[in-house]
This record gives sequence, structure tokens and C-alpha cells, in this order.
Amino acid sequence: MKARHLLPAALLTLTACTTGPTLETQGTVTAPPGDSKHLTIGTAGFTESDLLAQMYALLLGKAGYRTKILSVTNRELYEPALEAGQIDVVPEYAATFADWLNAKANGPDAPPVGSPDLATTMTALRRLAAPRGLTVLDPGKAVDQNAFAVTADYARQHRLRTLSDLGAAKLPVRLAAGDECVQRPYCEPGLKKTYGIDITAVDPKGVGTTQSKQAVQNGQDQMVLTTTTDATLDAFGLVLLADDKHLQNADYIVPVVNRSRAGSAGVTNALGALNTVLTTGDLASLNQQVDSWRRLPKDVAKNYLVSKGLLRP
Repeated sequence: MKARHLLPAALLTLTACTTGPTLETQGTVTAPPGDSKHLTIGTAGFTESDLLAQMYALLLGKAGYRTKILSVTNRELYEPALEAGQIDVVPEYAATFADWLNAKANGPDAPPVGSPDLATTMTALRRLAAPRGLTVLDPGKAVDQNAFAVTADYARQHRLRTLSDLGAAKLPVRLAAGDECVQRPYCEPGLKKTYGIDITAVDPKGVGTTQSKQAVQNGQDQMVLTTTTDATLDAFGLVLLADDKHLQNADYIVPVVNRSRAGSAGVTNALGALNTVLTTGDLASLNQQVDSWRRLPKDVAKNYLVSKGLLRP
């Protein structure tokens, strides 16, 4: 569910004119890590990805790199561009990217390799990324996972803090989500199997959309599928129920770099500084500043890094 929207016309040349090495020729496993001083950072074009790209650019700039940001809002295009060295760094999501690379390597019906366990997911992701000339840097504290929310009144009335609490309460639950929820293991089937929640119907209003949150707010539905970095829940009177049995995959934020151009210790150390501070709650707050307060991602990113002592004012 990460990385969406359409490709800007200016980026169509990524597929029409590939100048970097191919998977077959780049010799990525044995080649030494590169340290280009001119780096292109990719963003998938939605708020969170834009914010992360801006923070990456600022931290790399502080470390002496010259950067530019390129918006390529389709993983089918930006991942090959990353392999080819047309993009050098991109923020990704560990489990989602692992499953995407696995499907690319082994076919769409390949069993998923992303899991709720971060270490297992990272091992699979790095194994899939390395032959493509990609290095996956360490994850930090921030994770953007699927999450489920109910109204604060509903949670209070039934004494709910976790999804296990909801299952134990034996309440009938109409769930606002995407229509794919009826088949996805992290959604209706998983809620039933892992938590014993009585999902009576899936209301196909989308993942974390205003319409879906309003349906829960007004009592039409009892729960909504959203994400852990959704900053608008308070506005709808909603609260998250903890995924206490770890149904969701480990979608921790990880920088992925082209090894031959950005695999150096300089890049790793510059981006690693973010891991010491950025939390899921921080990311939700940053998203809110852009989406609700209409601030520019670059300004929000800079103010955050300054507030954490990673940049000078």
C-alpha cells in the first residue's frame, strides 16, 4: 500500500533511456561500495515519503554531499532506476519492499517473505536486494504498519486497548477498509484467525480515507483500517487498538541505496543519524504538519532535524 499515484511525464526517460549497468552486468556483490558526491534521492510522491526524502537530503548535505530530489511515484519505475544508478537513495518499508522484490525475482505467486519479525524480514530483504546492486541500511524506530482504530467512546465503553480485547469482547464488528481486506491475511482473515474478532462485513471505503473514518465516527462501522502514522485520528475521535499479537508485518522505514554510488560509510553514517531520533509518533506528527497544517515538507523536515540537534538552525 506504500508508493502510489502516477508518474510525472519528465520521468518517462527512466525506462526509455537507461544508462546505468543492468542486473546482469553490474557485478554488485564483489564491487566496492561507491561514494559519489552527487546523489539523487527518490521519493514515492506521498507526504511521508516526501518528508523522509527531505530529511535524507538535509543529512547528506550536512555530510558534504550535493543532492537533488526526484519524485517517481511508482515502485515499478523507481526501483529499476535505483538499480541503474539514476536514483541513489530511496526511503522504503522493510516488509513491503521485501515482498515486492521477492515477487519480482520469483513471480507474483511466490510466498511472501515479509513477516512481523523485523530480523527475519531484514535478512530476506537484504538477500533479495544484494544481487540487484542495492544495499539496505539499518532500520530505525519508526514503522508505518497497517493499524485498526475505533472511536474513543467505543473503546472506553467496552474497555478496549488491544485487538485481543476486541476479540474477547465478542462484539460484532463492521470494518471500514479497502475491498481487498476480505482476502488479505493481515486484514479480515487475520483478524478472525489471530484475534477471534467477529467481522460481520467489510465496508469498502478505502484504507484510512476520510470517508472510512467518518463511517466509524458516526457509528455506521465499528472499526477502520488505517496506518500507525495516521495523524488525523484525533480529529475523528478515533484511537488505535494495539496489535498485541503482531499480526502486521515489520514495515520499518529503511533507506535503500545503490551500492556502487552510495554504499559508502559516509552515506550510511549520515542517514543512520536519523535512526537515533525518529519514532512512529514523530512521523505521524510530521505528516500532520504537512497534511493538516499545510506546511512544506522541506520546512517541516528541517525544523524537526534542528529540534533533535541533527542540524544547526
